[in-house]
Amino acid sequence: MIDPSFAKQWERYRARANQQLEQVLSGLPTGENEKLASAICYSTLNGGKRFRAMLVYASGECFGASPQSLDAPAVSLELIHAYSLVHDDLPAMDDDDLRRGRPSCHIEFDEATAILAGDALQSLAFEVLSDGSDHPDTSQRLQMVKQLAVASGLSGMAGGQSLDIIATGRTLDQSALQTVHEQKTGALIRAALRLGALAAPTITPQELSKIDEYGRLIGLAFQVVDDILDQTQSSKQLGKQSGADAAMAKNTYPALMGLENAQQYADQLVQSAQQSLGKIGRDTDFLHQLAQFTRFRDH
Repeated sequence: MIDPSFAKQWERYRARANQQLEQVLSGLPTGENEKLASAICYSTLNGGKRFRAMLVYASGECFGASPQSLDAPAVSLELIHAYSLVHDDLPAMDDDDLRRGRPSCHIEFDEATAILAGDALQSLAFEVLSDGSDHPDTSQRLQMVKQLAVASGLSGMAGGQSLDIIATGRTLDQSALQTVHEQKTGALIRAALRLGALAAPTITPQELSKIDEYGRLIGLAFQVVDDILDQTQSSKQLGKQSGADAAMAKNTYPALMGLENAQQYADQLVQSAQQSLGKIGRDTDFLHQLAQFTRFRDH
């Protein structure tokens, strides 16, 4: 059962993230590139939970950052996430025709436009994050840029996607599967929490380490639940093709350990994440409930 105060805070964060994304994208140059700009907007402003932006705002406010200083990292995370979904849906990757209940970018436009839209979204994310108008501390902004770059690249999301593709059709053990998903899904979730904390006026290495541990556990739980939902929910509920993992012989937690054990594992991860919050010594109520939401979301 979602607490009303949590739902209200969630909607506040989500509305702010959407407003900031719309503001950034409204400034895109169009002209002869109107098609590409349209594809960028189509792929970004198409609904979504804004989960990663929410993590930025929740982590930052936990450590005393102002909402204004969190807008750029929140937007940058969502732009990177949008780019990853555009590229994931391509025929050479996961080959999905549906995203959030609408045709994927390459279906609505074409493959070349989708590839370029993803490229442009990635560049735009770093353009937004490097702008110091709302967060003038150069040292902290450089740390943020580095965190996002690492989380997006070979050691993070892109590397995890590559490992996932390589492993398709053969069975991984739990340790190898965890490595894939800590990079593919978990890296951006951890980065969101770290970027929020880095926007705070003062943040200690110890505090950063503690929020990072929460992020590691939540990131892994998020993927385990994704695997469970792919097996248990309809395409209409998910807004994308259900059962796609099994159809493509992907490694998933239900396939590895069975559905019931995967559900129990997700429970354990969320419980550990919630326990880790007690070491922070701040108001972590929203983050505590966010962990619970991660486990019991339905799409």
